[in-house]
Amino acid sequence: MRAIHVTMSVTLDGVVQGLGRPDEDTRGGFAHGGWGTRYQDDVLAREMGKGMSRAGDLLFGRRTWEDFIAAWAGRDDGNPFTTHLDAATKYVASTTLEDAGAWPKSVLLAGDAEKTVAELKARPGNDLSVIGSASLVHALHAAGLVDRYTLLIHPLTLGAGRRLFEGPAPLTEFTLTSSVPTTKGVLIAQYRRR
Repeated sequence: MRAIHVTMSVTLDGVVQGLGRPDEDTRGGFAHGGWGTRYQDDVLAREMGKGMSRAGDLLFGRRTWEDFIAAWAGRDDGNPFTTHLDAATKYVASTTLEDAGAWPKSVLLAGDAEKTVAELKARPGNDLSVIGSASLVHALHAAGLVDRYTLLIHPLTLGAGRRLFEGPAPLTEFTLTSSVPTTKGVLIAQYRRR
């Protein structure tokens, strides 16, 4: 059985929306896009690089997969993240996407994410890493499918935006397995489901 590992940047008040760019995700009138970029440093890059050095496949929701295509597909820049993304099998869970051919090594999981991801998780294969994809993470967490979280907890509150844990979900306990502070005040905390 595969494990599902979620990596998510989050504010102190739980917001996960629009980390990277002002126009990344403006749903609901969200006006704080790009809030995470000023917190990048060498410690954060090093810790995220550790995750990229492990073999595994990627799991995306449709919106994040399409955003990653625009930002990362076809780049030839020597960036290790580009190399990691190109080499990995990319599963995209979607109820609306008809084809995943826009990015090589992408596989469409059509239909209900809880069902299609549970079936994928039950099959032998590499572990699955989710980067972002808040709507997908909500569904997977509610279904009890997330095994580990790496939370990049940023030292700010936004007061508005989509939050990491919204809606109904089962009581779930986690064990803190590691934590690393960055020079900019981000706490990289890793949790494993008990």
